[in-house]
Amino acid sequence: MDWPALPYADWADTCETLHLWTQIVGKIRMAKMPPINHWWHVTLYVTPCGIGTSMIPDDARPFDMQFDFLAHRLVIATADGSHREIALAPMTVADFYERVMRALGDLKIDVRINTQPQEVANPIAFDNDRQHKSYDPRAAQRFWRALVSTSEVFTEFRSRFIGKVSPVHFFWGGFDLAVTRFCGRRAPKHAPIDGVSYAMIQEAYSHECSSVGFWPGGNGFDAAYYSYTYPEPDAFSKGQVKPAEASWNETMHEFLLPYEAVRTAADPAAMLLDFCQSTYEAGANPAKWPRADLERGGTANVA
Repeated sequence: MDWPALPYADWADTCETLHLWTQIVGKIRMAKMPPINHWWHVTLYVTPCGIGTSMIPDDARPFDMQFDFLAHRLVIATADGSHREIALAPMTVADFYERVMRALGDLKIDVRINTQPQEVANPIAFDNDRQHKSYDPRAAQRFWRALVSTSEVFTEFRSRFIGKVSPVHFFWGGFDLAVTRFCGRRAPKHAPIDGVSYAMIQEAYSHECSSVGFWPGGNGFDAAYYSYTYPEPDAFSKGQVKPAEASWNETMHEFLLPYEAVRTAADPAAMLLDFCQSTYEAGANPAKWPRADLERGGTANVA
């Protein structure tokens, strides 16, 4: 596994631009996909060369879209062998949006999206955004490589659970990679979150869950792993979590583990797995999840 350095200040402009580019592609998938529980139909996925949509239905001619961070291109391919490519290079969000929509039109793919970005401060409509225009190919590739390594660990963690569990998927709204476990019980209504549709929140948190994820940073923070349980048990923040570098963030109500601590560890994968497992147990045990029924034999440590 490869765990490249990823200080946010070194690629902040590229991160902000790429975040908005992925929102355009993600919204195209959302417009074409039938709804799936917890908004799983809108997500992107880590691939061997970048981030992609997986297959998107379009009558009898499905297609997919993939950011290729090795060749630095966005590839749109259809099931009949047609395709278009857009070079990933410094350009405004407005120009990227125009090129993507033109390419889809050339492929006879009819789609319309809401051009207002989600979950970002001071949003500018995609077709009017000439402020965000950075693309550092080396930084984008480092980010993808961190996603690949993280995805492998999250997949291992996911495999330990035989209950309902999400794919390891990339949410373009928050620009984070996550995997979420569910105990099967319905959850109380979630409180509103600034900048996020309330209907989206209620669907995402309709059932009790435990989620772990990776966020590349922003707002003065470097990349970090996070873990939360909803609804939050009273004892959650006092849980004995690993590793020692992990800490409770009272503002976000999540455990956080700096990516840099994982990257520089003697065994990054083992450290990250410890974080995933221990934070899950910190929530599942006081919430009295039926862990023996939900976990693959030999992994449960029920308090």
